[in-house]
Amino acid sequence: MTASTLDEHLAVHRRRVEDALAAALPEAAAEGEGDCPERLAAAMRYSVLGGGKRLRPVLCLMAAEACGATWREALPAACALELVHTYSLIHDDLPAMDDDDLRRGRPTCHKAFDEATAILAGDGLLTLAFELVARGVEPADSAVECVRILAQASGPSGMVAGQMADLQAEDRAEAGRDGSAAELEAIHRRKTGALLRAPLEMGAVIARAPEAWREALARYGRAVGLAFQIVDDLLDVEGDEAKVGKRVGKDSGHGKWTYPRFLGVEGSRAKARQLAHEAVAALAPLETRGGRLRELALALLEREC
Repeated sequence: MTASTLDEHLAVHRRRVEDALAAALPEAAAEGEGDCPERLAAAMRYSVLGGGKRLRPVLCLMAAEACGATWREALPAACALELVHTYSLIHDDLPAMDDDDLRRGRPTCHKAFDEATAILAGDGLLTLAFELVARGVEPADSAVECVRILAQASGPSGMVAGQMADLQAEDRAEAGRDGSAAELEAIHRRKTGALLRAPLEMGAVIARAPEAWREALARYGRAVGLAFQIVDDLLDVEGDEAKVGKRVGKDSGHGKWTYPRFLGVEGSRAKARQLAHEAVAALAPLETRGGRLRELALALLEREC
């Protein structure tokens, strides 16, 4: 199916991802030996299939296409990325972390179920993600490299490291010790950026793209990942809760480090624009390929959720 606009193109890919996720997740049915417990399956499906932008899986599909592969070849990796992302949201929403009661416009997993079930649902999604890559990405050496990229991006030097640093920054803020925009960027390069860069690299690996293209997509991912976080911080200040799907004003109200806090609203907007244009420029080695990725980098500046 050929899409005439970026929005249509994204919508088509989102539907493909939604269908694949629904098929990959365990069913919430009475279990027998070897099956996923019904309550655990229900919590996993509730969290994954309850909406979302699906940005990470769509980036993976678009990167693979830009490098000459088909979206079908990248679909298992794309779904794995969304499972890891959703696991991180479930755990991030827990009372011991950000203590949020609303996610994607619905009660968070621990509110809809309970804390123990939410923790296990996140654990189940994380491990299922690597199963999808191992079983679905071909050839085997591409699957191995995708596993490495995803593990590194989501692990103790990537997303988890960023989450830890974010918690430590909150402790500093509560103690009256302020930080800087540079320190905040270091946090978000890992907490948000690592798992937005990984889809681009995984898509390139699946397409067996030349190293120059893979490096270009990684640079694009780094710039887009940080721009995405800055816009997220702006939405916490200015966003419509009904559109954002979670509480707004929470970060700024708790004194949390955000880009508007350090750069101001206009300075944050300017920084996001600069990064979006850096992302577009990073794709130069792909020449005429990656047009949709260029459009997406600029469209992220206008998002409302």
